[in-house]
Amino acid sequence: MKNVFKIVFSLILFSGYLYSSMTGAKKLAYIVSDTRIPFWSIMAKGIKESSQKAGFEIEIYSSNNIIKNEVKFTAKVIKEKVDGLIISPINSSSSVTILKLAKKANIPVVIADIGTNKGEYLSYISSDNEKGAYDIGKVLARTMIEKGYQKGKVGIIAIPQKRENGKLRTKGFMKALRESNIKGADIKQQVTFSYKETFDFSKELIDKYPDLRAIWLQGSDRYQGALDAIEQSGKKGEILLICFDAEPVFLELIPKGILVGAAMQQPFLMGEKAVEVLTDHFKGKDVKKKIMLSILAIDKANIEEKLPIIKRNVLGEDIK
Repeated sequence: MKNVFKIVFSLILFSGYLYSSMTGAKKLAYIVSDTRIPFWSIMAKGIKESSQKAGFEIEIYSSNNIIKNEVKFTAKVIKEKVDGLIISPINSSSSVTILKLAKKANIPVVIADIGTNKGEYLSYISSDNEKGAYDIGKVLARTMIEKGYQKGKVGIIAIPQKRENGKLRTKGFMKALRESNIKGADIKQQVTFSYKETFDFSKELIDKYPDLRAIWLQGSDRYQGALDAIEQSGKKGEILLICFDAEPVFLELIPKGILVGAAMQQPFLMGEKAVEVLTDHFKGKDVKKKIMLSILAIDKANIEEKLPIIKRNVLGEDIK
């Protein structure tokens, strides 16, 4: 009897697959700046899993932070006549080209983070970068004051400031520092997002500013480069490190005080929302032009309380 049920169930699944093939499942594409960066790979995971649950076909294209690749992939998905496109562009300028080409092909586009300088799109899903940066700036300022470091300076290793989200992060963070009368040192903009670049930028800041007391990394995956630069400069315990976004290891580093904290976006949730928008659009429902998700300012005081949300929405773990 069990075998009969298995056969019937298999036939039902196959008939569903066959029906989907005959009717033509919606095809989506996700063009993302660089899935080698954990934040983007987690968002891609959210998009992929949500697409599969909705019965959509999905292809993911990582541009590896190269504009030429981004344009090539855009042309490819247009030629393949995808029904919907999700983009996390390399910067707010390059997204203009994608939107222009997609408009000509009449393909609805959802922008997941980064933003655009201009162009038409279905919906823009972002994080509240300014408030998130402000909140983590307040965490750092409070920690510096507790340690008696408030007269020291803070260096920033930033994502490109051509990106709208980069500008907002810097704006919110600097506001938090000013409110606590803490001065910024210098700002270095990432280009390669490599370990070496992060190490070199950190070392430059440390060498140039003897009164440097903290480094804010506007990302997460190259945190080790900053920590190594601090240690090799003989400044371990004297220069604090705080980040944006998150790595699984942060769940250990923050409680230990190795990292002061991190402003954690929710990339898995953002990916889910992007697919939800396209699903509603295909059903003829109205969708919001702008959707803004909150950013979690996490330090050792609240990490345990926020752990379930962090594991799911931030790191894409424990997904059922």
